[in-house]
Amino acid sequence: MESNPPPALRRSTSLERFAWLSIAAALATIALKTLAWWLTGSVGLLSDALESLVNLVAAVLALSMLRLAATPPDDDYPHGLSKAEYLSAGIEGALIVLAAAGILFTAIPRLVAPESLEAPLLGLGISFVASLINLGAALVLMRAGKRYDSITLEADGKHLMTDVWTSAGVIVGVALVFLTGWLRLDPLVALAVALHIVWTGVGLVRRSVAGLLDAAIVPGEQAEVTKIFKEYGNRYAVKFHAFRTRRAGVRRFISFHLLVPDEWSVQRAHQLSEEIEERIRELVPNSAILVHIEPISDPASYDDEDLDRM
Repeated sequence: MESNPPPALRRSTSLERFAWLSIAAALATIALKTLAWWLTGSVGLLSDALESLVNLVAAVLALSMLRLAATPPDDDYPHGLSKAEYLSAGIEGALIVLAAAGILFTAIPRLVAPESLEAPLLGLGISFVASLINLGAALVLMRAGKRYDSITLEADGKHLMTDVWTSAGVIVGVALVFLTGWLRLDPLVALAVALHIVWTGVGLVRRSVAGLLDAAIVPGEQAEVTKIFKEYGNRYAVKFHAFRTRRAGVRRFISFHLLVPDEWSVQRAHQLSEEIEERIRELVPNSAILVHIEPISDPASYDDEDLDRM
């Protein structure tokens, strides 16, 4: 009889198909946008093609990081490798900034010495088709990122959506050059695109760094846990403190101290702890919970209220 694969492996297999979609979209848009640049000579369209190249690198990286994040826990990594998704988002942000540098390197000389564009309408049409491909892939990836709580897919989707807006700006710039004859509009749009790309890249890096530094779970999830504490505190003569949380990719880590009446048996305290843990897992999926049980009347129980127990 075949055994079912572990949840992490099932999740990885499910998410990998979205990474392959991103890779396919990047390859298609690179070909189309490079053709548009070759036909027109527009540095705006060239900047668009360069960003699509970054999209391809980021998509391949996302695929590898999703596989790494799905690695089951072992003796060396008892909490698994779910933080690999933050590495993917951070590196993708850095690649975006590098793409912006390439755009600046190309656009500034053209700003100093403008050149006329060739076949602008054909180039715009090809770029528009490439943008539609990116738009479809971005929407699918962002929805999947929220559904599966994957920062890797969400970052990749937002990156592609940024590419869509970038392409829209480039198309407008080339169209204005065609209508007005002002050649410097093309490199000016490329420079604006570069600044926008830098902003997106820095945002991705900041978010990934927050994850690598053990940021707390989102306020909404924290509020759900504190509601449970209040409910059980009113129902039983128990207290809670030293509430700590952190997140690592899709996983959530929650710890707290449960203070119970002195006359309670270990079994009763354990049963209540198990019940509370189950309630928390229902409200905060993929959570690993650590509970420390203490006697409520012992002054020593409050010594570490504001400190982590090492």
